[in-house]
Amino acid sequence: MQVKDMTVEQLRDLIRHTVEQCLEEYLGDADAGLEVKEEVKLKLLESMKRKQAGESSIEAGEVYRKLGMKAIAL
Repeated sequence: MQVKDMTVEQLRDLIRHTVEQCLEEYLGDADAGLEVKEEVKLKLLESMKRKQAGESSIEAGEVYRKLGMKAIAL
């Protein structure tokens, strides 16, 4: 597939994937070899269960607002 045949979303995904690969090449994985704490595992499992049950999650914009950060549009 050529770039001219891609949708905007496909092009964004391609760019995002390429940037991630480049960053990992240059910076490596800072978390490599580290273990996830049991508390974090439990929170992630709870979050997954809530999502599977159809409960709503917090929108990214809301998280940014709560943390006093500005969201960037991609």
